[in-house]
Formats: sequence, C-alpha cells, structure tokens
Amino acid sequence: MKGKLTVGRQKLSGRFMNRESRKESDELGLESDDQSSPRGVLEASGSCSDCDNGDGARRNLIDNLKRRFSMAGYEFSRKGFMKKLGRRNSSDASINEFFMPKPSWRNFTFQELAAATNGFCPDNLLGKGGHAEVYKGCLPDGQIVAVKKITKKEKKDEDRVGDFLTELGIIAHINHPNAARLIGFSSDNDLHLVLQFAPHGSLANVLHTSEENLEWNIRFKIAIGIAEGLQYLHYECNKRIIHRDITASNILLVKDYEPQISDFGLAKWLPERWAQQIVSPVEGTFGYMALEYFMHGVIDEKTDVFAFGVLLLELITGRCAVDSRRQSLVIWAKPLLEQGNITELVDPKLGNLYELNEVKRAVVIASACIHHTPDMRPNMKRVVQILTGEGAAMELRQNTFDGKSIILEGCDLEGYTSTTYLQDLNRHRQLIME
Repeated sequence: MKGKLTVGRQKLSGRFMNRESRKESDELGLESDDQSSPRGVLEASGSCSDCDNGDGARRNLIDNLKRRFSMAGYEFSRKGFMKKLGRRNSSDASINEFFMPKPSWRNFTFQELAAATNGFCPDNLLGKGGHAEVYKGCLPDGQIVAVKKITKKEKKDEDRVGDFLTELGIIAHINHPNAARLIGFSSDNDLHLVLQFAPHGSLANVLHTSEENLEWNIRFKIAIGIAEGLQYLHYECNKRIIHRDITASNILLVKDYEPQISDFGLAKWLPERWAQQIVSPVEGTFGYMALEYFMHGVIDEKTDVFAFGVLLLELITGRCAVDSRRQSLVIWAKPLLEQGNITELVDPKLGNLYELNEVKRAVVIASACIHHTPDMRPNMKRVVQILTGEGAAMELRQNTFDGKSIILEGCDLEGYTSTTYLQDLNRHRQLIME
C-alpha cells in the first residue's frame, strides 16, 4: 500500500542492545525476523479478492485453529499459543491473562460473515491495505460491524495463523475507550476479525479526503483521546504495548468523533525489564517513523510518541504526513516551529476559529514529540498532562508564538535542522530501494 514500507535490519551499534540481550530476545521469540503482521488501513478503496481455498495443509491449519478456540470459541489453547509466540517461559503471572479472551466475543462462521457483508461485496469495502481488507457488515440483530479479512497471501499459512493469533492476543489484552473494540473473530474458511464499526471512518478520511471541515474543538478532543489511548497502551496494560503504526489512517472515529486506535498488526510487547527492543524487518508508514526506528529497528514507547507528534501536526495544520510531492510534514513544519509562527502552522480552513491556548499546547507537544533524540521526547503521561492543562509546563527553553512567550517542552530544534532530517529521509529511501 502507498506509504507502507519494510526495511531490512541495519548494522546496530552496541549502545542499543548488547549481544547477550539480543540472544535473550531471540530465545524469547519477542522479535521475529521473518514475519510481518497483517495490515488493514481504512482510508483507501479497492476491490475485494476471492477467498483462497488453499491446499490440504492450509485447511488442516485452519481446522487446528478452530479447535484451539474451544468452549464455543472462548478458550485459547495456551500451549499452542505460547508456541506460536515463540515463548519458552510462561511462568510470568502477567502472561496468564493474555490467553483469556473476553466471554462477550463471538466465534463467527464464514457463512455468517459472508451474509453480513453481502458476500464481501466491493460496495461494502471500507478500506484495503497490503495485508488486509475491511468490510462493512450488518449482523442479524442489526448491529453494524467492520469485518477485517486477512488477505496476505505471500506468507506461509502457518505464519499467517501465527500473525493472526498474535494480533488477536494483543487485542485481548486491551480494554480502553480509545482503542478499537473487538466483537468477535472467525477462523472458518479464512481468518477474520470483527470490530466495532466507526461511523465517521478514519481520521485520514475526515481530515484529508472528505469535504467535512473538522472544527478545532473536535480536533483537540481527538488529540487528547489518542494521547490517552497511547498512555494506556504504554503504562496501564499489564504488559506494555508498542503500537508501531500510529497514523491518521489507523485512528477510527466512532460516535461523537471519539477516536479509537486500531490495527494492531504491527504491535509489539515490550517486557518490563527492557528499555527498548530491536525488530526486523522494519515496518510502518513513511512519514510517521522515528529516525532510530527506520534506521536501526530500535523501538520503545518513544517510537509511538514520535508518530503521535506527526499526527498532532496533521490535526493542527490539516496537512498529510507526506504530501503528493513526497514532502514530509515534519520538514515543512520545522522552520515554522523554530520561528514560533502559529499563524502559518494552523490549518487555513479553521480561520480564526480556534482556542489559542489549546493550539499553543498542541504545538508545544508536537514540537517535543518529533525531536530526533528519543530521550528528549516526553512520555505519553507528560503529553496528556500538558494537553489537558493538568500539569505545569517543565522549565525548559522558551520560544515565542505570535509575540507571546511560551515554554517549549523538551524541544531543542537547533541541533537538528530540516536539511539534516531530509538527508536522513533520503538515506531511508535508498535503503528501501536496495
């Protein structure tokens, strides 16, 4: 899909992870060198593909998966799931909850989902990514749902099942109003996730494609909701979750424009004893990826923080993370951030209809989040505090916005110019083309 990319592992300096840590990572199976995750982005349109009937081995795998969801589909085969995730030590108490799906989940048959989506009709296609298609469906009780159909065919069936189980397991661990809600799943004939339907579609659609002009108060509400969702993933889950693909396309807008973080196909667990992890291949969306991630494969919470900063700039400016000329929003915005030029930063469609103090706080956070040094980026707890006005700004250097002084949270832009960032992006493009 346009904007999506995968980059092989690059040479890594010892400061990121020593040999012992890397060996431990491989043993625990927390990093997968030959697997990528199912993707589903909800802003593009396209045609659906026929289900792959596959060979006998594939059918056996699907039947195997179905048997794992015994008790009417509500109990995982813990041993099989542990094997799929490559874990050798299941003694951690916090892992135990990971394998118990919510009893409200439904185990759908393929016939039920086909009926709900009118045979996965192209007219019901909500979006199509490289690894998944999402269809609008209507259940017999009248409930409108989104059916995510895993379509990545180039991977081996065993790997597809493993990816499906991993994404399903991560979603099982999540319970927050600003994260996508799973209604059920199906392993009958193919792999599907059934999710809560978002009547307003994705943030990318509303902000960049539709004629709808989002008012500032709605944009600011969306920003706070996303920040609170990320704070939950990073700090309030029993096991830390790094999303790795926070984009406008992966933010769904449900009732009253409440945002939900969706698409956990690239999400990773990060053990408490590790500050960071190295992953390969590097996958994500161009324009949202932090330098240390797309150059070295290093991920931690600050990977999502950088992407959130880009997303916040999109809400402020109305511009795409990467425009039609392949120009990065970060590169465009940096000189204006350095100058403190709010007037030029704010989306012209808003006119003067915005709350200046809220815009200032959003600009401060966006500036800090896109810092090239991960340690200089605020964590999501701090982001939520500043956005909501609950915490006093940290006494760092100051910048001036429209003649008024404002504290710039953790953002030293002088050491990393637009030219330097562009050079890094060009190097990144070269790596992709190799």
